[in-house]
Order: sequence, then C-alpha cells, then structure tokens
Amino acid sequence: SMSVLCRFSALKENSSEVVQPFLMGCGTKEPKITQLCLAAIQRLMSHEVVSEAAAGNIINMLWQLMENGLEELKLLQTVLVLLTTNTVVHDEVLSKAIVLCFRLHFTKDNITNNTAAATVRQVVTVVFERMVAEDEKFKGMAEQPPAVQGNSNRRSVSTLRPSAKDAYMLFQDLCQLVNADAPYWLVGMTEMTRTFGLELLESVLNDFPGVFLQHQEFSFLLKERVCPLVIKLFSPNIKFRQGSSSSAASPAPVEKPYFPICMRLLRVVSVLIKHFYSLLVTECEIFLSLLVKFLDGEKPQWLRAVAVESVHRLCVQPHLLRSFCQSYDMKQHSTKVFRDIVNALGSFIQSLFIVPSVGNASSTNTAQASAQGGTGATGGSGGLTTQAAFEYRGTWIPLMTVSVQGSAKATYLEMLDKVEPPSIPEGYAMSVAFSALLDLVRGITSMIERELAKEEEEAAARVGSEPAASAQSEDKPHQVWEEMVSACWCGLLAALSLLLDASTDETATESILKAELTMASLCGRLGLVTPRDAFITAICKASLPPHYALTVLSSNAANLSSKTYSIQGQNVQIISPSSESHQQVVAVGQPLTSQPQGTVVLTAKNIQCMRTLLNLAHCHGAVLGTSWQLVLATLQHLVWILGLKPGVGGALKPGRAVEGPSTVLTTAVMTDLPVISSILSRLFESSQYLDDVSLHHLINALCSLSMEAMEMAYGNNKEPSLFAVAKLLETGLVNMDRIEILWRPLTAHLLEVCQHPNARMREWGAEAVTSLIKAGLAYKHDPPLSQNQRLQLLLLNPLKELSNILHADIRQKQLECVLQILQSQGDSLGPGWPLVLGVIGAIRNDQGESLIRTAFQCLQLVVTDFLPTMPCTCLQIVVDVAGSFGLQNQELNISLTSIGLLWNISDYFFQRGEIITEELEKEEAVLLKQSRENGEPLNRPFHPAPPFDCLWLCLYAKLGELCVDPRPAVRKSAGQTMFSTIAAHGTLLQQATWHIVVWKVLFHLLDCVRKSSTTADKEKIESGGGNILIHHSRDTAEKQWAETWVLTLAGVARIFNTRRYLLQQLGDFFNAWEVLLDHIQSAALSKNNEVSLAALKSFQEILQLVTPVKDTDKPDALGAMDIPPVLMDPLTASGPGRPLPRSDSLAERLAQRYGAQPPPPPPGEEQDDSALWWSAWSTWYRTGIECTRPPSGGTDKLAFVPSQPFLTALIQIFPALYQHIAGGFSMEDLRKLGVILHGAVSVPISSDASPFILPSYTEAVLTSLQEAVLTALDVLQKAICVGPETLQVMYPAIFEQLLQFVEFSCKPPQYGKMETKHVANAKYNQAEWVALNYVPFAERSLEEVVDLYHKTACHKAVINEKVLQSIIKTLRMPLGLKYACPAESTWKLAVSSLLKVLSIGLPVARQQASSGKFDTMWPELANAFEDFLFTKSTPPDNLSIQEFQKNESIDVEVVQLISTEILPYANFIPKEFVGQIMAMLNKGSIHSQSSSFTEAEIDIRMREEFSKVCFETLLQFSFSNKASTPQEGYISRMALSVLLQRAQDVLRRYVEDERLSGRCPLPRQQVTEIIFVLKAVSTLMDSLKKTQPENVDGNTWAQVIALYPTLVECITCSSPEVSSALKEALGPFKDLMQPPVSKVQNGES
Repeated sequence: SMSVLCRFSALKENSSEVVQPFLMGCGTKEPKITQLCLAAIQRLMSHEVVSEAAAGNIINMLWQLMENGLEELKLLQTVLVLLTTNTVVHDEVLSKAIVLCFRLHFTKDNITNNTAAATVRQVVTVVFERMVAEDEKFKGMAEQPPAVQGNSNRRSVSTLRPSAKDAYMLFQDLCQLVNADAPYWLVGMTEMTRTFGLELLESVLNDFPGVFLQHQEFSFLLKERVCPLVIKLFSPNIKFRQGSSSSAASPAPVEKPYFPICMRLLRVVSVLIKHFYSLLVTECEIFLSLLVKFLDGEKPQWLRAVAVESVHRLCVQPHLLRSFCQSYDMKQHSTKVFRDIVNALGSFIQSLFIVPSVGNASSTNTAQASAQGGTGATGGSGGLTTQAAFEYRGTWIPLMTVSVQGSAKATYLEMLDKVEPPSIPEGYAMSVAFSALLDLVRGITSMIERELAKEEEEAAARVGSEPAASAQSEDKPHQVWEEMVSACWCGLLAALSLLLDASTDETATESILKAELTMASLCGRLGLVTPRDAFITAICKASLPPHYALTVLSSNAANLSSKTYSIQGQNVQIISPSSESHQQVVAVGQPLTSQPQGTVVLTAKNIQCMRTLLNLAHCHGAVLGTSWQLVLATLQHLVWILGLKPGVGGALKPGRAVEGPSTVLTTAVMTDLPVISSILSRLFESSQYLDDVSLHHLINALCSLSMEAMEMAYGNNKEPSLFAVAKLLETGLVNMDRIEILWRPLTAHLLEVCQHPNARMREWGAEAVTSLIKAGLAYKHDPPLSQNQRLQLLLLNPLKELSNILHADIRQKQLECVLQILQSQGDSLGPGWPLVLGVIGAIRNDQGESLIRTAFQCLQLVVTDFLPTMPCTCLQIVVDVAGSFGLQNQELNISLTSIGLLWNISDYFFQRGEIITEELEKEEAVLLKQSRENGEPLNRPFHPAPPFDCLWLCLYAKLGELCVDPRPAVRKSAGQTMFSTIAAHGTLLQQATWHIVVWKVLFHLLDCVRKSSTTADKEKIESGGGNILIHHSRDTAEKQWAETWVLTLAGVARIFNTRRYLLQQLGDFFNAWEVLLDHIQSAALSKNNEVSLAALKSFQEILQLVTPVKDTDKPDALGAMDIPPVLMDPLTASGPGRPLPRSDSLAERLAQRYGAQPPPPPPGEEQDDSALWWSAWSTWYRTGIECTRPPSGGTDKLAFVPSQPFLTALIQIFPALYQHIAGGFSMEDLRKLGVILHGAVSVPISSDASPFILPSYTEAVLTSLQEAVLTALDVLQKAICVGPETLQVMYPAIFEQLLQFVEFSCKPPQYGKMETKHVANAKYNQAEWVALNYVPFAERSLEEVVDLYHKTACHKAVINEKVLQSIIKTLRMPLGLKYACPAESTWKLAVSSLLKVLSIGLPVARQQASSGKFDTMWPELANAFEDFLFTKSTPPDNLSIQEFQKNESIDVEVVQLISTEILPYANFIPKEFVGQIMAMLNKGSIHSQSSSFTEAEIDIRMREEFSKVCFETLLQFSFSNKASTPQEGYISRMALSVLLQRAQDVLRRYVEDERLSGRCPLPRQQVTEIIFVLKAVSTLMDSLKKTQPENVDGNTWAQVIALYPTLVECITCSSPEVSSALKEALGPFKDLMQPPVSKVQNGES
C-alpha cells in the first residue's frame, strides 16, 4: 500500500478517492485496522497529498471514532498532523477538528485528558500561526479595503482572509465558552471549564499580540468580549470581604473567590496590560484599580499574594508604568492609577506590620521562633547569622529570596494545577512586595536616566549642528518623568522608610538605602525638590539616633507627614521611625545641642546610613541643590557625636571632645572612622566636579549650617561645632580654579563667623578666611592674577573686611596673614596694594599694643622692601598708613619709628621722582578722562596740583597732623621731619603747589599749634610714662606745647627765608607774609618766655632775607650797616636732626619737565619788597607796644612782665628791619620806635632773674637790652648820616630819645604802677620786681648824645628844634644834683658832656644869634651853670682832699669854658646872659661867707683855684682889646667895674681882718684870696697899659687909682706871701705917676 501512496503522491486532486479505503478501514471500528488506517492517513498527510474534500472526510471519520471512544490518543495525533502539515482545513472542518479535541479533553481518562489539552493548545496556536503566515504572504500587496468601523454583527467577517476568519471565529467562541454561552462556530461542544478557557485565552493573547493589534476585527473582540468577561469574572473577588460569614441574615449568599479562576484571571489581566494596553486604556484602568483593591487587608491571604505577584509583574516593566502614568495620572478626571499602584504597595507593606494576618497570629510567633532557633542551630556561631527579617513594633516578618532582581518570577500565579488556595508562608507577601518596590525603583530610575543621558547626548550634538532646537519636543518626556516621580514618591518613601526602620539585615538595609539614594538622585536630576528632600531626609533621619532633635529634618518631615494620601479609602501614612529594633550599638556620644544633654547612641545601621549619605553627597552632589543643607546638617551631627574635629586645611580627624570622655566608640566604628573621615574629605574634594549652581547650593548649605552652629555657640564657652567652617574651607581650597563664583558667599559667611563671641569658633573662622586668602593668592590661576586684577581684589577683599571686627585675636590672625602674604606674594600684589595697606592701617587706639606692633611690622616690611613694586598710586596710602601709626597712642616708640618711616618714604619719593611722576601722570590722564565722561569733577585731595606734588602734599599733611599730636616727643620728631623734608625735597614741587604747602600745610599747622598752645593745661605733670623724670622746663602741658610752637614757627620762618624767591612768584606772597607775621606776633606776645623769644628769633630770621639779586653782586648790606654780630648767628637750636641730601638736579629736571619755574630776574632788577618790610615793621611795632605796655592792675605779683632776653631780642630785630624800610622811615615811625625803646628799657626784672641779668651793682655795665636799644638808635643815626638831607629832620627826635634815657640816671623810669625795689634791697627768690641800674645806660646815652651832637650841630633841623637847649635842659638835672646823683660818675660825665657840647654848639649859636633861634637857650645855660657851680648838695663826708681838688678842677674847667667860649664873643650874646655870667663869676671869686663858719667847713668849701679862675676871667674880660663894637666895650666896662669893686672889697676886708686877728694867722683861703686879688691888680694894671687909651673909660682909671691907698694899707700884713704879692701889685703903679699934662686941643695929646 505504501508503494501506491508513493505513486499517487502528485495526484492531490484525486486524494479523496485515495483516502476513501482507509476511511472505510477505520469505519470497521476494528482496533488493529483502525490503527493501520490512521497511520496511513497520517503518512498521506505528511506528504501533503490531501485535498480539502479529503480532509473533510477524514475529520468526519475521526469524529465517529471519537464518539465511539476509540483510539483517542491516535485521533488527537492525527488531527494535529492534519492541521500542522498543511493549510487545507478551514471553516467548519476546522471547527469540527477543534471541537473533537475539546471533546476528548473532557473524557474520564487522565492521559487522554492531558493529551487532548495539549493538543487543543497546539491547535489553537496553529490556527493563529496560519493567520500570521497569511498576513506575511499578503504583506506588500494591494491592501484590502479596511474593515467597516464599529461592526456590530459578530459573525460578519467578510473582510477577513480565510485563515484570519478561522482565528477570529475560534477566539470569539473561546470567549463565549468562558462566559458560559453557546459557541457560534465550535458546534458540538458538550462541556467546557472556565479555567481551561482562560488558559487558552491567555496563551493566544500572550503569543499573538500582533494579530489583535493589526486587525480591527480582533481589537474589537478584545474590547467587546474579553474585557467585559474578565471584569464580570472578577466580581466575586471584589465583593468578598474576609471574615464576613454568609449567615442567613445576609440578603444573598456572596460567591466566594475561587483561587484557580482568580489566579488565571490575574494572568490574563497581566497579558492584556502587557500587550494591549494601548488598545484598552479604559479597560486597563479598571483592571489596575481592581488589582489595587486585591491588595487590601480584608482580602484573603492567597488573593493578596497573587495580587502582589501580579503587581510585581507590572513593576518590572518600567515602560508600561510610564504608559500608565501618561494615560491616567497625567489626564484630567482620570484615576491616578500609577500612583495608586505604588501607594497600594506601600499600604500593603504597612498593613503587614500593623495588622498581623488574621488566623495565624500564633503561627507568626512560632515561625519567628523556629526561624531564629533553626538558623541559630544551623549557623553554629551563636545566632550571629540571624535570618534576614523585618521587625517593627513587635511584628517580626522574615525575608525570603523570591526572585532574581529585575524579573517577576511568580510562585502562586504559576500554580495552574491547584484548585484549593495554597497556604502562604510567613513573609512571602512581604518579600514579593519588597522586591516589587525595589524593582519599581530600579526600573523607573534606570529607564529615565537612560533617556536623560540619550537626550543630553543629542542636545550636545545639536548644539554642535543647529542652535535653535524645538523646545516642545524636549518638554514631553520630561513631563512624563516628573509626573511618574511625583506620583510614586510618596508611596515609595512611606514604604521604604518603614522598611528601612524595620530592617535587621545589612543587605536588605543596603538595598533600601540604594533605592532611596537612586530616587533622591533622580528627583534631583529632574529638579523635583520636595521629593528629593524627602528621600534625603529619610536617609538623614536613619543616620541619626532615634528621636534625635534636628530641626532641619523635623521641619521637613512635618511638611511630609501632613500629606496623607488617600487611595479610595485607604491611607498611606508616612510613619516616623521608632527604631526599637535590636540593633548593634557601635558608638555613644554627645548630641550637638546648645543645652548639654545626656548621651546618644549610634548603631551599625546609623553608620551604614551615614555611609549612604556620604555616597549620595559624593556621587550625586550635583543634583542635591538646597538639600545639601539636610545632608550636611546630618553629617555635622554625626561627626560631632563621633567626636571628629577639624585639622589643618579643614579635614576632620578623630579627636577627643572637649567635654571629656562622653564619647565612647567601639572598635568596629574606630576602624571605620578614618574611612569616614577620608570619605568626608573626598566628598568635599569632589565638589570640584560639581557645576557652579550645585557648588553654590553646597556653599549655601554649609553657610546655613554654620549659622546654626553659631547660634548654638552663643552665650556659652562650650566647644562649638566646627564642621561647617572646616568644610567651607575644604570646599574653597579644592575649587580654587573657579574661586570667583563662590568667593563672595563663602567669605561673607566666614567673616560673620569671625565676629562670633565664642573664641574657638571665631578662631576657626579666621583660620579659614586667612587660609583661603593665602591659598587663593598662591594658586596658579589662569589667566594669572597679575592679569586679572578683579579677581585679585576679590580675593583680598575679605582681608580688608576683617578690619571691621573688634576681636583682637581675629585682628592678630588677619595681620599675621598680611605678613605672610607680604613675605610670599609681596612682589606681585599690584592692584591689591590699597587693600593690603588698608588692612595694615586699620588700627585703632583701643586695639592694644601687640596688634599695633604686628601691624607695624607689616608696614615696616612694606616700606623697606616693597615701595618700588607697588603702583605709584598706592604711595599716598602708604603715607596715610604710616601717619596713622604715628597718631596711635598705645606705643610711643611705634609713633616715633613711623615718623622715621615717613622720612624714608620721602627719600624714596625723592630718589624715584621721575618714575613716580610719569606713572602718576598716566594714571591721572585716565582718571581725568573717566571723570569727564561721567561729568563729575576729579575727586583727589589737593586736586589742581600735579599728582606727584599731591603725593608730597599728603606726606606733609600727615606730618602736619603728627605735629599736633598730644605727645610732645611725637610732635617734636614730626616737626623736625616735616621741616627737613620740605627743606630737602621742596625743590621738587611745582610753584603752584607751594601755594598749597604754605596755606594748607604750614599755616594750618601754625594755627593748630597756636590754638593748642594757648589752651594747653598749666597743671604740673608729675612724671612722664614709666617714671621718667621730667625737666622743670617741660613739666606742664603748656610748656611742652611751647616747645612745639617754637619748633613749628622756626621751621616755617626758615622755609620763608630759604624759599623766599620761589614763594614770591606766588600771587599772594604778601598775604602769606602777613599771616606769618601775625603768627610771629601772637607767639611773641605769648606769656611763655620760650615761645616769645623763639618768635623773635624767627622774626629775625625772616628779616635776614636778602632781596634776591644775582649771587655775584649781592651787596653785603648787613655788613655795611654795622649790625652787631649777635644778630647774625643762625638759629642753630631748632635745626633738623638729619643731614639733608642736597640734590637740585632732580628738581631741575622736574622743572624742565614742567617748564614752570620762572627765570630769575635780570641783574639789578630787584623786586619791590617794601610792602613786606613795612608789614613787618607794623608787626614789630604792635608786638613792641603790646609787650612793653605796663600791666593795668596795681601791684599784682602775678602780672606778666616780659623777660629781658625777649625785650633784647625784640629790640635787636630793629636794625635788621630798618635796613629794609630805611627808605620810607618817617618821623612818625621814629616816634613809634621811641615809644617802644622807652617802654622796653622801663621794664623791671623779677628778682629771681636779676642775678643772671644784672651785673653786680657796682660794675657799670649795660645790660644787653640797653645795648640793643642804643644800637638801634645808633643804626638809625648812622643811616640818617649817610642818607639824603630829608632824613635829617629826624635828628632832633633821636636826641630827644637819647636825652630821655639820660634822665634815667637821676630819675629811673616807672613801669606802670608797679613798685620796684632797689637791687640791693630785693631779696633773691621772692617774686619782686627790681629796677635796673640805669646809670651806665644813661651815661652811655649821654656819650651818644655828645657824639651825635658833634656830628650834627650845624644841621638845620638840630638848630631849628633847639636841640642844644634840650641837651642843656636835660643836663641841668644831674648838674644841679651833683653830689646827690645816684652815681658820682653821672655828674662828672654831665659836666664833661656839657663842655663838649658847648664847645661845638656855642659857635653855632653865635652864628645864628640874629635868627633868634637860640634866644631861649641862653637863660637855660645860665641856669645850668648856676645850678652846677653853686650846687645845693653837699659833698659826702668822706671826700678826700685829692677828690675835692679833682672836683674843684672840674668847676675850674667850666669857668675856663666861659672865659674862652662865651665872654670873648660877648657882643653876640644877650646882655642879660652876660650879666648873669658876670654875676656868677663874681659870686665865684668873692667869698662872702659869714665869719661864723667853723674852720673845718670853711676849709672844705673854700675853692681857691676856682675863685682865682673866676677872678681871672673877670679880669681877662675887663679889657679885651676886641671891643670893636660898643656892645663889647660895654661888657668890658661892666666887667672891669665889677672887678675893681671886688678888689676894693677884698683888700678892705683883709686889712680889717688882719687888724682884728692880732697874732692869729688868717684862714688859708683868705690869705690865698688876698694874694689872688693882689695878683689880679697887677694883671689889671698890665692890661690897662696894653689897652688903647681910648678904650679905657675915665671912670676905670679913677677906680684903679682909688685902689692905691688900700694897697698901701696892706703893707703891714704879716704874711710873706701877701707881702710879695703886694710888691708885684704896687710895682705897675709907677706908670701912673707922671705930672699932669696941660690941656690941649680936642683929642690930641
């Protein structure tokens, strides 16, 4: 028969006939034949020679066999072969074949059953595979018209191809069968089970999703048939509540859930959701909601278990979850399915802990016990390997391994053979739920992260190609991701936190932490702040001990716990951890709180969480943002509890807590600490990989953390937490390359830390700031700092800010930092200099010495090493800073040294003048341009001056401030330095700048000093600081200020002197001069002798200014004027203490540069300075008037009386001054001068000074003041002498002045109402005023008068002003007083002077007789002679004979003068005068004393010689042969008659006396007189003979002859001398004895 088959193989169309016999064979129902036939038929089929008709026949035959129950397995085999080898079977034939298989499935035979079931499955698959193949075949051919939409006729499948139609009919009927309805196509079905139907549906749906997705007909079936069916079948599960017994009371018995169906339904649902979600969006929503409900605690355990498994299946399909989210959660008015799933899982897990499974509460404990016991026994190591489990509030749930990560391998969903619900082991549901959670997190996060990464790559690529990218496309996925996270995070967090809290297994804990970590990171990447913070908070809380009070976390948790999510009546609470679990304690430490509390413990799990936290911060720092705060706060507390303390650079090292041994660490954690410490450091090191924004978040978090630590450290001295500060430092150090972006917040905060009252906190703040600044400056930035000034200033700025902090320790750190910066980076500071200098200079007096000393060290370093490297614009700041060190009052030495530094700085300016000038001018140009653009004026001190000059001005201004410092030493040093610098370097200044120097610097300084001096305290200072004794000349503030005033005034005067030429170029030199003079005047009138004297020295100095002419022909004007050398010596005392480098070359160079110095005037053209000198003169005058004006009060001992040296100096100035004003010096000025000279001489001396000023009384020496006064007059008269005639009108005034002084010899001047004592009576040491000895002065004045008169007697003015009369009048006083004069020398000098003056003056007087100008002089002169020659004063008793004779000879001289100078010219002289003279001579030669005088008296008072001379003079003028005029003759006659009268008298008296005296000899004088008369008579006789006879009057002869008898009477005298004289007298008479002549004619003999 086989061969027959082979033969017919090609004859398919005849196959019906071929098959027929075999069919008949089968019909015999004979087993053997049937088997053979079936085998043959199978062979035919396998060779594909069976036609459609034949196939139908075969099926029919098989059907009969089936109905007879024959060969059931072979039947199934045949059907399978028929359907799998070809595609001829369609429609009813096919349906019949399928029904046949179904029928066999429901036989009683088990094997048949199972085989049939397998066959059915295979056949169903084949039907669908055919359809897939058919679709494949037609792919690409012309498309059939699409199916009619919304086709409601279930059997209308006209649009389908054959295979598709079969598949459609089959699937439709399967649905009918499961729904317990009659099939449409599978005719002949007798019975069917739902379980089998559901399995078939599941397999079709699972294996051929494409069919349903590509054909609308099939999609329609899914929607219309499958889904409603599933929902209907689910109903018993939905309604059922566990424990509600179906009692009779209930209206209808509730159908109980049936495990096999329920489980299969869930499988179908899983497939539907997996493959057809897109078609069945609404239906899936229902399915998922149901699924969520099955997790409910009231459902049976097995139901919850399979539901959890189903959920797990969903959880491993992240893309599906994303679709849920898109379709439901993101739509309005839709169930939030995705969220509900996650929340349901969460609730499920919570419910497992909170509600122990009903019915096996007891079993829980036993299970727990057995599990623990069992593992304990097996482990053999004392129960250390406890089973992984969760434990929460007494509920213990073991953890099993349920599936490999990422695959949902279900246990109970696969139990297709079970009919009864299985018992679920303890912990199974929990384990599945746990896995589901982890897989969900893993799936979602990895999916989103993959897509994010892809998107970033594309974005990067796009940036390269096209800049404008469409924004919408990017938005979509982000929204979904964000929605997914937003939907799931609450549920996840609730569940994970609870599990984390309950976990007792390190691996489980690790997984939970990893899930929380990845969620936190994902939320961060998506920018979802709340969920991110929530997850981080959870990790943080888990790191800390339970119930640890940490505000950041609790506030965050409070936000969350208020969000309770309701899921259709179920609540997911965020449960706060309780941690009563049995954890291994690894550390005990102090909590970080402001109030000390007990200790807290850390467990191994805390440490594990801490490591996760570190890991989070380390790997995901970029997305942490604001939650850095949480992370860092937690780390700070952990670090604190573990007792880690910051070391160098901010790294934390294990260290003991200050509070003592409250920290206890187990060895386990001890080995961990270095690791934690290094991770901590690495964490902050890795901040260099964060982007800028994240870095800012990190910094902000550290800052606010630090703020809390600061809050906590207020008000106590506990050890503060330095974690944040240390980490800020560490972060700053590793981010140096982009330090700019974080510098401001970083340093701003650290500066606040530096102000903290807690010293340790503060110290670390400063440490951090200074380390950062040093590191920042040392770092090799790109571009380098030298080219990035902004950055450099930014880095240095905090250093400056530290200056505002008052704590000394911080300032100390700051200054040490400056010192280090100077030493390491000093050369490259560039534009940072102003800042650094600002820091050095920010010193205040309240800062204490050590700080100031450190700051000063920095400054010294700057001045010695760095001036050349800094921009010249900073030099001014250096000056200011140095000045401020001078002004600080904590440390005198620093003040003095800083003044030295200012000198060094000025030297530096001097040496580098040109370079500095250039640089400053460049800078200036830039500034000017800017200010012009901004329309603002340039704001710079001393602006109009050139910048280099401004630098000098600042230096001078600073020194000026120091010159008025309260400390004398500082003032002195500053003053010397200032004047020295101006002297040494002033040449560099522009002319205009001098204007500022004079007005703003020098005069300003003078004003201040004057003010301070006049208001200074007069209290005595006991000692200087440090028990330094103070000299009495400096023991009050006033005296100390006096010294300053002296120095300053001298300095300014010297500048006026040395720089006069330059100053005069300035417009207002005259004003300046006036101001200077005003200062000199006020100083001169100061009540302090030192100041006043010095003022005059300065006055002297400015008067020695020589009006500038060319050097070659400067006349030595002073030399010509005989100014005494004392005036010429320079003021050495106030000279500066430093050698001044003279170098005009630089000045000249600068001058050329500016071309500003005017050329010196051509020779001979001097500038007209007279205004200056007159101004000086008026100042001198005012000063003189003021200081010589006597005090108005009475005998006030405290009255101020100027000292002699002062007055001397004042007067000594006049000559120098006069030299400049001589040209215009008027009588008025001379009068003023006189007032002052007179005043000055009148001032008394205080008795305690007298020994130093007065010579001993006996020496006739002038005081220097008196010398000066005379010198002044001398200068004046010499000037008049050589000057033009107009000046000579001044002579009389000079005479007048000198004559006033002459009067002092007899009448000392009064000084106001002050009582003065004679020197001899003044007691040394008492404040009494002593009158000077004026005699030498008066005498010297008198000599001057004589000298002067000698020169000027003939001058008109002298004649007109009756100077001679004045002289005589003045001399009358000493002459009249004679012996009563205070000094004997006075009257002698007066006489000799009178003689000299007359010898000159009388000729002049005679000459001018006619003018009558001397008329008044003669009586004055007569009186003078009278007063002197017949003085009323008696000679002192002790006068020796020699002395008497000497004095007598003086009288004789006077008479001789009369005889030689007056009488010979009697005819030019008024008669009365001559008469007076004659009478006087008469009185002199006749002694008409009464005889009652005692011998002694007579002896003394007799002046023989004098009488004789008088008499001779009388005689001589009796007959002068010069009587050319009647007038003269008249004088002679008168004289002669007097003389003869006198002789007659003397002789008579002698004769008489001789007679009376008897034997007694007459007194010597009388004898002398008679002899003298006798001689005179003989002389007279001779004279008469010589005279022309006509000259002699007849009367005269008569008188002469009448003498004769008297002479004869004298012959009897006893004295031989008288006798001889008598003889001589009588002799000439012989010529008279001749006979009388006869009368002759008239006139002839």
